[in-house]
Amino acid sequence: MTQVLPYPVKTVGVAGAGVMGREVAQVMAQYGYRTILVDTSEQALEHARSAIERNLRFQRMTDPSAPVVDRAEVLERITFTTGYEGFTEAGFVVENVTEDWDVKREVYDEIDILCPEHCVFAVNTSVIPITKVGSATGRADRVIGTHFMNPVSRKPTVEVIRGHHTADATIDQTMVLLSSIGKEGILVNDSPGFVSNRVLMLTVNEAVFLLQDQVASAEQVDKIFKTCFGHTMGPLETADLIGLDTVLRSIELLHESFSDSKYRPCPLLRRMVQAGLYGRKSGEGFYTYGPTAA
Repeated sequence: MTQVLPYPVKTVGVAGAGVMGREVAQVMAQYGYRTILVDTSEQALEHARSAIERNLRFQRMTDPSAPVVDRAEVLERITFTTGYEGFTEAGFVVENVTEDWDVKREVYDEIDILCPEHCVFAVNTSVIPITKVGSATGRADRVIGTHFMNPVSRKPTVEVIRGHHTADATIDQTMVLLSSIGKEGILVNDSPGFVSNRVLMLTVNEAVFLLQDQVASAEQVDKIFKTCFGHTMGPLETADLIGLDTVLRSIELLHESFSDSKYRPCPLLRRMVQAGLYGRKSGEGFYTYGPTAA
């Protein structure tokens, strides 16, 4: 796109330094944006810094097409902080906190006051409707969904969601920014789960039922999807990558939103989450991972 927008973005705020948040921060910084990464604890921020540094070190080995970057310069562009004060300079904010409405609402209450009037709020959510988020701010026309895929650095596409009040200028601003970091945005309308997760979460949940019912092993389920359909990862590998706690919460929210029994969470999935088996980030889920998997 060649459209000139009224507020060129120089600083991007990223709320939440979990797996998705730190990946978003890394990519923004790689493409030259000053990035402010916020989380509630110094421990989470230190873990994010280490993960970003590790990703940058090995990125070219796992993805030869990745741009050559100076690790020190990229890290220098990222401010790791527990406060949102730096968002006063942000022209674009990507929110990645947990899929809990009460938690998200607190974030928007705080940043809505701090951020410049023109700042766009991009909601990186799996399930929560964008219109609902917009209604919690004083800038519903500048709230949009940007559902990044994991790992962000290697996925070329972002699911972009138009809320009921999202302005065309906000969509344009978002598409320009995504293009500037090498991503294609696909615009869809607002609905719980949007396109990707209304389909993906059903698939993952049903795959867990197959495991629970002893129809097949995790390896067999995933191999069928990879060899028969050409998927890079099977549904259970994908669940481990996303995080089983996030998957469970997403399915619960879909069940709550649609009141449809097809979204009933598999008991095995719930039991694994209760046991702390979250997938890659905990070291064990449907598969077992090393200590640096997350």
